[in-house]
Amino acid sequence: MAVEEHALETTPAPDSRGSHYKWIALSNTTLGILMVTINQSILLISLPDLFRGLNMNPLIPSNTSYFLWVFMGFMLVTAVLVVSLGRVGDIYGRVRMYNLGFAVFTLFSILLSVTFMQGTGGALWIIIMRIFQGVGGALLFANSTAILTDAFPVEERGKAMGINGIAAVGGSFLGLILGGVLGPIEWRLVFLVSVPFGLFGTVWAYLKLKDSGIRIPAKIDWLGNFLFAVGLIAMLTGIVYSLLPYGGHPTGWTNPWVLAGIFGGIAVLVLFAWVETKVPAPMFRLRLFKIRAFTFGNVAGLLGALGRGGIQFMLIIWLQGIWLPQHGYDFSQTPLWAGIAMVPLTIGFLIVGPLAGWMSDRHGARLFATTGLIVSGASFLLLETLPINFGYIWFALLIFLFAVGMGLFFSPNQASVMNSLPPDQRGAGAGMLNTFQNSATVLSMGLFFTIVTLGLASRLPSHLYKGLVSQGVNPAAAHLVASEPPIGSLFSAFLGYNPIKELLGPTGALAHMSARQVAYITGRSFFPHLIEEPFAGGLHLAFTFAAIATVVAIIASALRGKRYVHGGTFPLNAEAPVDAISGEMVTYPVDAELAGEPGAVSEGR
Repeated sequence: MAVEEHALETTPAPDSRGSHYKWIALSNTTLGILMVTINQSILLISLPDLFRGLNMNPLIPSNTSYFLWVFMGFMLVTAVLVVSLGRVGDIYGRVRMYNLGFAVFTLFSILLSVTFMQGTGGALWIIIMRIFQGVGGALLFANSTAILTDAFPVEERGKAMGINGIAAVGGSFLGLILGGVLGPIEWRLVFLVSVPFGLFGTVWAYLKLKDSGIRIPAKIDWLGNFLFAVGLIAMLTGIVYSLLPYGGHPTGWTNPWVLAGIFGGIAVLVLFAWVETKVPAPMFRLRLFKIRAFTFGNVAGLLGALGRGGIQFMLIIWLQGIWLPQHGYDFSQTPLWAGIAMVPLTIGFLIVGPLAGWMSDRHGARLFATTGLIVSGASFLLLETLPINFGYIWFALLIFLFAVGMGLFFSPNQASVMNSLPPDQRGAGAGMLNTFQNSATVLSMGLFFTIVTLGLASRLPSHLYKGLVSQGVNPAAAHLVASEPPIGSLFSAFLGYNPIKELLGPTGALAHMSARQVAYITGRSFFPHLIEEPFAGGLHLAFTFAAIATVVAIIASALRGKRYVHGGTFPLNAEAPVDAISGEMVTYPVDAELAGEPGAVSEGR
């Protein structure tokens, strides 16, 4: 089966951009991705300081939507826009769009740090500026992978993706620590910290990066962009609001607006897919899914993200709400120490990511990507065997094992997908890859929170009521607290607040108790002991779901076929390319004009 013909990919001549250009491109795009991913995760730890600075309590029901949008708005915007902005980069120049992304991200980082409003006005300012900052992040995400693919020859792309992937994973955990350090000093610093790097990166990218990718002039597919944005925004917004209780239910999955958003969004995305087959210059060429390596690489990436996306948050809640308080840490200190406890996750990826990319350049992606998913799935199952009050060494070893698996999977899968794309579709293809992964991460968070919340809803109220009454809390107040949706306790632990203080404070029950009783029930051990058994049931279900999603991802990764490169050159010591559809090894006819180049192939498939 033929894939639509495109211009032949060749490695640019060294004298056109300089022999060291590929390393300039790698270092600049790595800086950009590091800056964006730090900014994504830095709020996880600094949200309590931000809301204290705004003089707002994020756990009050009327403020919860502000908390969710400050937390999730950036991620939603990047998930929605990366495909559209990647296609714009294909048409008008990837470097041009990437440079614009650096400038936009830096401008709105400055605007985020200068707000002096408080209350709802300050929260709305933060949300709006974060949304526009997400536009800059989407421009960087959408075009950085395509720039790397343009800059590096086929036999080095996996290594480049591995090094770039270090920034993506390392930044997400470096942000946790920076948020814990900077937030208590001054919450505006969590936004200001990226400004010097943004200014430097903007100037550096403008001066040094060169647009050498193949561009074919085309009109922007406004209808396709509109339908894609509406459909994805509706679906992801529905998932976000599913976290909030509704109508006496612990989650929002019975909310008609949530269901309308999710299923309506899916319907609009189906319409988008139909429109893309009819317009002359589609935003995204659905015929690319005829390429086997592209299709199964994306499916594996989506399911892998679905399995791992919510795990980070579950582990943080586990640490902050139960383990760290039981080991002597005050609730206000738990966000920082949770970030430190998760360091083995970063170390595992730092060690394995570049090595896996380099090996996949030589031997193909399927072996490494599939093995990585197997290791990750095994780590989910092994995490289920840990007691809630675990020994840290075992926890560290298992999250390190998980990181090793993700390191084996990430860069080979990225390189496999990008190698399969025609040169003029790399921006849109990279955008689709990022959209699948970002959307799956949001969906994973919604599903994991739902699973754990439902587990808590069935058992936590009775545990909480009995525990509070046994310590002298008025039964009426204890009943009122036990009837609160358990998502409040999860959010409280996640934000580093003392859950019992937050729950009992509005009832006035603490004022009628002795100082000794108050000290005990608001201490470090009372709430963790109450919640650990109900939380364990939901956590085990979440790990099981992650393992099942990873098993399906393993199957998809194994079905990607052997090594496939869309045109261009491939290393002589690598596994020969194979048919894009069947996965069978094929022999390409040698292009007469390139007959003198080793491994040169024509675009004949």
